[in-house]
Formats: sequence, structure tokens, C-alpha cells
Amino acid sequence: MNKSKTLPKRSEIPNEYKWRLEDIYPSDADWEKDVQKVKQMTEEIASKQGTLAQSGKQLLEVLTLQDELLKTLDQVYVYARMRRDEDNANSTYQALTDRATGVSTQVYSAISYIQPEILAIPTEDLKKLLESEPGLEHYRILLEEIIRHKPHTLSAAEEAIMAQVGEVANAPSKIFGMLNNADLKFPMITNEKGEEVELTKGRYTQFMESKNRRVRKEAFEALYSTYGKHRNTIAATLTAAVKRDVFYARIRKHPSALEASLFSDNIDVSVYDNLIATIREHLPLMHRYISLRKKMLGLDELHMYDLYVPIVPEVEMEIPYDQAVSTIKEALRPLGEDYGQVLEEGFSNGWIDVYENEGKTSGAYSWGAYTTHPFVLMNYQDNVNNMFTLAHEMGHALHSYYSNKTQPFTYADYRIFVAEVASTLNEALLMKHMLDTTTDKQQRMYLINYYLEQFRGTVFRQTMFAEFEKMIHAKEEQEEPLTADSLSAMYRELNLTYHGPEMVVDSEIDLEWARIPHFYNNFYVYKYATGFSAATSLAKQIVEEGQPAVDRYLDFLKSGGSDYPLNLLKKAGVDMTSPEPIREALAVFKEMLDQMEELAGIQ
Repeated sequence: MNKSKTLPKRSEIPNEYKWRLEDIYPSDADWEKDVQKVKQMTEEIASKQGTLAQSGKQLLEVLTLQDELLKTLDQVYVYARMRRDEDNANSTYQALTDRATGVSTQVYSAISYIQPEILAIPTEDLKKLLESEPGLEHYRILLEEIIRHKPHTLSAAEEAIMAQVGEVANAPSKIFGMLNNADLKFPMITNEKGEEVELTKGRYTQFMESKNRRVRKEAFEALYSTYGKHRNTIAATLTAAVKRDVFYARIRKHPSALEASLFSDNIDVSVYDNLIATIREHLPLMHRYISLRKKMLGLDELHMYDLYVPIVPEVEMEIPYDQAVSTIKEALRPLGEDYGQVLEEGFSNGWIDVYENEGKTSGAYSWGAYTTHPFVLMNYQDNVNNMFTLAHEMGHALHSYYSNKTQPFTYADYRIFVAEVASTLNEALLMKHMLDTTTDKQQRMYLINYYLEQFRGTVFRQTMFAEFEKMIHAKEEQEEPLTADSLSAMYRELNLTYHGPEMVVDSEIDLEWARIPHFYNNFYVYKYATGFSAATSLAKQIVEEGQPAVDRYLDFLKSGGSDYPLNLLKKAGVDMTSPEPIREALAVFKEMLDQMEELAGIQ
């Protein structure tokens, strides 16, 4: 697949490589029925305003109705958005997504009274309501969480206004998404064979891994020149997103946008700061890796477009999708028979949308509704990186599967902080399997290089992103202007610091901030680095302890959002309030770096 010079249309992709969204709704007409159902429930729940303190029975009725409403809304929104993701140029599903977004805003406006109304009930009276209605015991954790939010919750009228501005607040992300996925057109470039081929975001990674330096440089410059033409527009959308974050933090009486973001997970800002401080302390390891890469590539100068090409060029590791599937299943055997059976179900029964097509949303994700199995979007290319991405997304998918199967809807939705643990642990076990089964020296070097690259991208790079986010939000909080120039200047300084003296930091990379979708979901990316660290520790425990560690891990997957992330990880065997898991992960990076230097004969 994907060997042609231009992308295939959606209709040209074989059905066996498409996800089966009919498992959510057999037809758009069935989707429409649930839209109407959501509207009816929205009217019903809105009519209950002012009744929550009347009795335990009344409070239970509203909370139960809220669950049913949100569960159905979730299904409505997921279907519309995932249909649009198949082809962003499809106007039918653009319209359905817009409608789902509009309905979502109406729902959250209608239920916005619930939290402030519960908070208005005196604590002693709330206890009496709990005692009077046994069914409310199910909502005890939810009610305690609402009380924790009391200092940051507004009046019912103010909360209704905040809910109504939700669609407007999401505008920066939506505008960027449409520009990035539908409107941006990249030029043709000349590939290794001298053929003119279309540059796409999906193919960009392949070009960055090309042995031909001219191809890498041409793709790099073509990509960033395209974003450069829109630098001021994208700076405006990102600045709007940052202003939104700061606005919400101030309105809800948080000390900063960072602390507002961490509050929902009940995570102290020291966890975020510890990550940045620990990584900065170990930047000499990153600089040592940059030096190794430069030597192994035999370059006088190492440029940013030289960061992704394998430093073991003699090894070809083309991995077709079907081979990736069988390798992942074998690698994840340590997680037990039950995990393996669910994994097989996912690979065989319409969970995954495999290949890139014209208009399809770029990248990869796992998503779905509580009422159905999870889904995985891929843009699969036949290489090691995409095999690991597939393992990563299936980690998310099985986390969702176990959580939804075990937890009620109220507590099934796990936090992003722990989500990256499940995905990255799969990658860690896959890497161990690959190294354990590979005796060829060159292939081992290739795989170690891949691990070093994954670590660089997931820990060092995401921490750099996290530091950038902290900087730009601080600038806005200090009322300093954010422009394309100032964003690029900050981003350049970070690249110089993180990559060290032996890296030529090309001017094009100053614009990388302009193509990172995660920056529109504030203070998200640090969780990749903390997740990688936690996953490294848990994978080690699974390999060394066996069944007891597997049982703890599966219990963690089944826990969903029934407790705060740091508590769930402690039960699984990792304490993320300490910098130790990050240091342990860095020790593994150093060990792999030592091995690579020894195998390559470089001191």
C-alpha cells in the first residue's frame, strides 16, 4: 500500500484495512435518532434545575440522567468526528461534526447548573442526602471531586455562560486543524529515484529517514516553507489558544494556566517542574547522543534534517503491516493470555483504519465511545516507526477496552496522565522482544538507534515542548505579546539548549511550533515524558517479577478514572511524585547509548 506517487482516494482503500464505524451506528440515520434523543434528554435535564437539594432521590435521578445523556452524546460526537477524519474534505461529515459540536455545547450548557447546585448544598445536608438514598453511594467519588473543585467553580449563571462559550473557545484548535489537515498543500519533491512525488505529512517522516541527504533537506525545507507562508496566521491561532487558557485560569481563580491544567488530575506543579529540571540536568546525555549521531553518519555538520535518518544505513528494516501485527502479538505475550485475546480481537475485527488516503486526518490516535469497542486511526508506512506507533495506539485501545468493560460510565474515562503509560509500556515490551530475537549486529544497532530516537522524541523533545508551553503561557500572563517572531525566537533558544553545541540548528526549525497540534491542548505533552518513565519502570517489573506485576498492571488498566493518576500508578508500582522514575528511564537511555558506542567502536 501507499507506494503510488499520489495518495489514493478513500474509496480505493480495501475494506479489510478500514475501521468499521458501523459498529457505532449502522447508518447516518441511526446517528440522527441519537441526536434527537440527546436533544430530548437535554430538555429533560434542564427542567430539573433547582431541584437537586430536594431529596436524595431527586439528586440520584439527575446524576443518572446526566450519565445517560453524556454517554449518548459521546457516541454521537465520536461517530461524526471519526467519519470526518476519514476524509476532511467530505462536506457531509464536516456538517455532521459541526452539528455534533453544536449539540455538545447545548448539552454542557444545560448541565452546567449541576455542579454549582451541588456545591451550594451545605456539607452536612449533602451527607444526609447520601445516607437517605443508597443509590447515591455510586456517586460518592464524583461528589467528593465536585467538592474539591469548589474554590474554582462559579455561580450557576456564570457556569452557564462559560458552557455557552465552549464552541468559541475551541475555535483556535478547529481553525488550525482545518488549515493543517484540509487546506495546506505541500509541493512535489524529487525522491531517491529522481521521481516527482507529492509531499504529505504522512510521507514526511519517510523522507526524513531517507539515506539520501538531498531528499531529507528538500523535504525539510519544503515542509517548513509551506508553514512559513502561514506563520502569522498560525501564530494568531496559537496565541488565541494561549489567551483562552489564561482566561479560564483567571476566571476560575487558579494561580496560573499551568496550575489550572494540573488541578483536574490533582497533580502538584512540582511534578511538572521536576520533569523539566531532571531532564535539563541530564542534557549532557542528549548532547552525547547528538555527537554519536554526527560521528556515525560521518558528517562535518549535523543538521536538523539529519536527526531521523537511521545511523546504521546498511540495514533495511521494511515492515509491512501484517508483519507488524504478528510481531506485536508475540512481543506482548508477557501481558498474559487474556490481553492477547483482546489484542487479537482488535487486529481482526474492524478496530483499525490502517492506511493514509486523500483528506484523511494525519498522525495516529486511539478513540471511541463507551458503548462500543475502541478504534485506532493509523497512516501506516512500512517501517519500524509505524510498527511501534501501532503497538502504542493498541496500548491505548486495550486500556479503554478494559476500563470500559470494568468501570461504570461514571468512572471509565481515565486521565491522559496515565493513558501514556499503557501505550508506552507496549512499546517497551516490543523493543525488548526485538532486541531479544535479533542476533545480527547491524540490526541490533539499528534497533538501539530506534530506541535512542524514541527516547529523544518522547522524553527530551516532549519535555522541550512542555518547557515551551510553560514559557508562552507565562509570557501571556505577564502581558507580553506573542508573535510569530517571538514564538520562533523562544523556540530557537530551546533547540539550541536541548541539542547542544554539535548540532546546527537550522532556521527552518524555528517554525516547528507552527505544526504541533498538541499545543492547542494545553500542558498535555509533558505526560508523554512522565508516561514513558512510568512505563519503563512497569515494563521492567513485568519482565522481572512476572505474574504479580502483570496482575497489578491489568488492575491498573481496569481502574479507569476511579482514582487520581498518581494513586493509580502507586498501586501499580511507580511513584511519580519523585524524580526517580525519570532518572531510571534516563539510566536505560545511558545504557543503550553505551551499547551503541561499544558496537560502533566509538568512544
